[in-house]
Amino acid sequence: MFEKARTFLPRVENILCDGGYIGQPFADKIKNILGCPVEVVKRSDEHNFKVIPKRWVVERCFAWLEKSRRLFKNVERKLSTSKQMVVLAFLGLLIKR
Repeated sequence: MFEKARTFLPRVENILCDGGYIGQPFADKIKNILGCPVEVVKRSDEHNFKVIPKRWVVERCFAWLEKSRRLFKNVERKLSTSKQMVVLAFLGLLIKR
């Protein structure tokens, strides 16, 4: 995705991602494509509430996506359709603001 969208992302300075993207190969690939660092924001292993810096940014984005009716459950047959629904959901948020 980043390789295809490289021309549309010239001002990206940092990539925040979930703990599922941990690993040096992923970070190195993004550094080669966009020239920016990857910051993995992990959840706390404890079961009590603890504020983790920048984790709220990732969780907030997921919460915004879950408010979209089409994204509540993934029922699309093609990956491209599912991707476009995510783009449309964020576009709708931007238009509302």
